[in-house]
Parts: sequence; C-alpha cells; structure tokens
Amino acid sequence: MPGERLTREERLRIEAWLAEGLGYAEMARRLGRPTSTISREVARNSVAGVYAAGNAQETAGRRARRRKPARPAEPVHDGFPSASARGFVDEFAGLLAATGLPRMTARVFACLLISDGLTSADLVRRLRVSPASVSKSVGHLESMALVLRRPDPGGRRERYAVDDGAWLRAWQADTAAHGRIASAARRGIELFGPGTPAGARLGEMSRFFGRLSEQMGDSGLAEAVGYDALTVVAALVQAARPLGLDALSAALGWPRDRTRAAAEALRRRPAIADPLVVRVTGDQTYCLAVRADRLSSAQREALEK
Repeated sequence: MPGERLTREERLRIEAWLAEGLGYAEMARRLGRPTSTISREVARNSVAGVYAAGNAQETAGRRARRRKPARPAEPVHDGFPSASARGFVDEFAGLLAATGLPRMTARVFACLLISDGLTSADLVRRLRVSPASVSKSVGHLESMALVLRRPDPGGRRERYAVDDGAWLRAWQADTAAHGRIASAARRGIELFGPGTPAGARLGEMSRFFGRLSEQMGDSGLAEAVGYDALTVVAALVQAARPLGLDALSAALGWPRDRTRAAAEALRRRPAIADPLVVRVTGDQTYCLAVRADRLSSAQREALEK
C-alpha cells in the first residue's frame, strides 16, 4: 500500500477530511500512508487553495498515461570474448606503443591480432572510440602492410584482418624503405661533398641503412644456393689467394654452373659474405676483400701504415 498510487476512494476521503480540518499526519495514519504522500498530493492537486478529489484523480490518470514503462537496463557487450582477452589487448597495445606506434593504432592492431577479422563497427564497439579514430588507425596499419581489407560475407561492409603473410609484407616494406633511405643519403653525399660534416653524417647513414636493407632483404635465393655461396667464401678464405672458376670448381668438386651461381648470388647479395665481399675479374677469377663500408677512411689509413 505505501508504495502504490492513491485510489479514487482515498482521494475522496482526503477531500472530506480536509473539510473537517483533519491534519496530514492523522490522514496518513488512517490511510496507512506516509505523511509526505498526503502533503504532496494536496499541494500538487489544489487549485486556489482548494483540493478536489475528482480533479486530482483525473490529473493522476493523465500523468500515468504519459509515463512510459521503464525499460530494463541492457547489458553492455564490448565484443571481447573474455575479460582476459581485453586485458591482453591493453597490455600488448602498451608494448607496441612503447616502440613508437600510436596508442590507438596499437590498440586496433592488437584487437585484429586476436580475431579472425573485424568490421569498423566491431572495432568501434570493442574499443569504445569514434569511427574516425578506427579509420585513421586502419589506414596507418595498411600503410605498414600489416592489415588487409576483405569483403564481409554477411553484408556490404569490409572486414579488416591480420593474415599469415602480414609479417613478410611488413618485412619487405621496411626493407624497401631502408633501401630508399640509403639511396637518398648517397645523393646527399654527392650534393654536399664527402669531406663535409654533412657528407660524413650522410655517409654513415647510407652505410647503416644500406647494410640493414641488404640483411633484411628477401634474397629470393634457394636455401641450397645460399649455402653454396657461403661455401665459396670459405674456400677463398682457406685458399688465401684468388681462384679462377675452373680451379674453384675443381677444388669444391662442383660443376662450373653451380660455382658460377653461388658467385652470382654473392654479387647480388653482398650481405651474405659480410664483412667480406667476393670480387670477380674479367677472366672469371674470384678473390676476397673487406667491404669498403665496414671501415672509415681514417681506419683504413691507420691500418695501412
């Protein structure tokens, strides 16, 4: 009773008791209602200081019709399979952000890493961020070749995913970028001169990124050819003298084509023999030398004295 709305009969009694001069507390005691309920009822429904039960009942009915039933609170689902998955994303994103990746991009990547593909709406729901933030982060990851777009089988939207080839693509993208930096630095040396402070800094930069590009690059060599190339280097070190193609092939017990293929691999990918380099003269004689970019001019001069 105390929590229910007043009935028409109760309002008629209140009207009569008010006319008799009964106090609010006594009315409340007789009706089994809180005193505050009676005082609010009279204050809300009195016109010019007069309480009318009929008007009060009609007004209460209108208010009840205007009220909409309260909808039960819906549980919030962020799309993560578990709390531990959400924790992993937060931790992993923090580690990636520490390497220089923007925080939001790191969170998007971590989400995609533990899924089989997500739409932009999925990412917005999981990370509770704006669609614009997701779009910018996905674009950044695409530029790094870490994310692919796929059609969503269930609709017109696209899904973003980290596939099995992501790491090789990212590796190759980094390698190409390092190679371009090395080439740009070499052009800078020509522009400012190798003897200038700028030229010296650019030279060091060119050597660093050049070696990095060579070492990271996908050589495209079969594993057997790579081993053959190292065997040629070992043979020349052991001989401690230049060797012609025939002499080298005979010493290794290989056909000429196999020896030539290994030497060609060394020419195309100097990083295989680093810090040495195999040089070939016009008469197909092979010899070893130290890579020029491994020692500065001052170091070479000091060693030649």
